[in-house]
Amino acid sequence: MQQSTEWDPRSRVSEQAPGVHFVEGPASNWIVVRDHAGFILIDSGYPSDLPLVLASVRHLGLDPADARALLVTHGHVDHTGSAAHFSEAYGTPVLCAPEELAHVQGKEKHQVTVGQVLRRAWRPRVFRWMVHVLQSGALAATPAAQARAWDAATLRALPGSPEPVLLPGHTPGNTAILLRSAGAVAVGDSFVRGHPLSTGTGPQMLHRMYHSDPVEAEAAVRGLDGIDASVILPGHGPALRMPLADALAALRSQAGCAGSTR
Repeated sequence: MQQSTEWDPRSRVSEQAPGVHFVEGPASNWIVVRDHAGFILIDSGYPSDLPLVLASVRHLGLDPADARALLVTHGHVDHTGSAAHFSEAYGTPVLCAPEELAHVQGKEKHQVTVGQVLRRAWRPRVFRWMVHVLQSGALAATPAAQARAWDAATLRALPGSPEPVLLPGHTPGNTAILLRSAGAVAVGDSFVRGHPLSTGTGPQMLHRMYHSDPVEAEAAVRGLDGIDASVILPGHGPALRMPLADALAALRSQAGCAGSTR
């Protein structure tokens, strides 16, 4: 696809904290975390992003087949697009929250519906996003059928010693991943910094139609209160380099504006 020829890892891969490499995909982000024990991936873009995911790993001098694990913040197709490939081609463990396992395996569906999109497709931003989704292979995505639920001991042994923070609402098992020693947190879609449907550029909630439970999703971000992190890695939009507490305060101040495209 055209996006794979235009996208360049030299401008899209950045080390936001020691060993924590943030990758801005065409519409969805992923993360490579490395240390002396190897590397892991957090999320993996849309299905059509697979060549870009592989290119970003190789850009860092790593072999995709050596990934210790691929962690999934939640089971939406724009975050799991390369998971089946890593599992089937390399035997990479695909791990997620127990509450999200059926979703990641393709046994459940917690995704925005066609009806929700079509009701808003007359809006240019929604229409352009819908076209990108279709071009990205979302409707033909292969679920990660061999995914497994993580546990604290398994995660602790991985590069970066990731710690899960369950934040249900976007999906039942939506999770942020704290990289405590790096002072970084991957928040997935718990909140973002930008999105094709949004005109904002700061911390913000996604449009309500993307959440399986919008009220719970807004309340769940309280689970991030008190976490010490100054690098915030969202699933959409650029990374944020600011105290997490300040980002959450900004997010709450925007609470009344998050649904501007409803």
